Amino acid sequence: MILIDARNGVVEQTRRHAALAALLRVPHVVLAVNKMDLVGYQESVFAAIAEEFTAYATELGVPEVTAIPISALAGDNVVEPSANMDWYGGPTVLEHLETVPVIHDLSHCHARLPVQYVIRPQTAEHPDYRGYAGQIAAGSFRVGEQITVLPSGRSTKIAAIDLLGEPVDVAWTTQSVTLLLEDDIDISRGDLIVPSKDAPPTTQDIEATVCHVADAPLTVGHRVLLKHGTRTVKAIVKDIPSRLTLDDLSLHPHPGQLVANDIGRVKIRTAEPLPVDSYADSRRTGSFILIDPSDGTTLTAGMVGESFASPEPVKDEAEDDGWDF
Repeated sequence: MILIDARNGVVEQTRRHAALAALLRVPHVVLAVNKMDLVGYQESVFAAIAEEFTAYATELGVPEVTAIPISALAGDNVVEPSANMDWYGGPTVLEHLETVPVIHDLSHCHARLPVQYVIRPQTAEHPDYRGYAGQIAAGSFRVGEQITVLPSGRSTKIAAIDLLGEPVDVAWTTQSVTLLLEDDIDISRGDLIVPSKDAPPTTQDIEATVCHVADAPLTVGHRVLLKHGTRTVKAIVKDIPSRLTLDDLSLHPHPGQLVANDIGRVKIRTAEPLPVDSYADSRRTGSFILIDPSDGTTLTAGMVGESFASPEPVKDEAEDDGWDF
């Protein structure tokens, strides 16, 4: 839901929120035009704002926009239809929220299980138990299925699946499970278990669209930590090919840095290979955050492969200080 002050119309923050919604592939956006009481409940004011925003959001690729004129102070069109805006025949905010389809079935997506914990009780009751626990990010896993562990690339089969302490034959998205494998292979926190027939590539070079959220700028040559799933690795910002200009959706080539709230394209080199999906294919394994290694501050949120068309990158000439991979 994007909130607009009817007195001010579409402003820079509105455009930024719309751009983020498009990048995150939000399928349904509610445009709540608030403070209609302060503009005399004029239909023309609402119509102009709705038209401008819808055109902007459509250009970004937002598939659906529902514009609703409201007055939060007076309760107009929030829960009950407004007597002050009889020219509006659409749903109230609550009515729309209760009826819009929001279910996204991840059970048919690429199966992914980031390993959060290795369970080895080594008790008299379970002397040889070795399980790999985590929450299934997408898809499903079954007993007997051939799986591959990334980034090592070692393969084996699922011998058993434990769910809430009970064995099951199949487990799917959002369930927290423990997988037991037929072979003893080296697996630790941060590894990714995937079906062997549907394994993503591993890479040390990531190109993504990011939103910078920290006060300090993100610059070419910046040394950071990249957290992807349950794995955190060292990384370098090798290039910033472009920054999005929100006013007209043009691209400013090679800005050199991104400041707070900027949206731009980045190229990142990681110290270790990572199994990354495109964000369009998997939100959990296609997203990451960049972290300041000195104090743990979150710097930037990124989406692999999501793109506004960007120019060719330039070669990074940052000074070598031991973080080049």
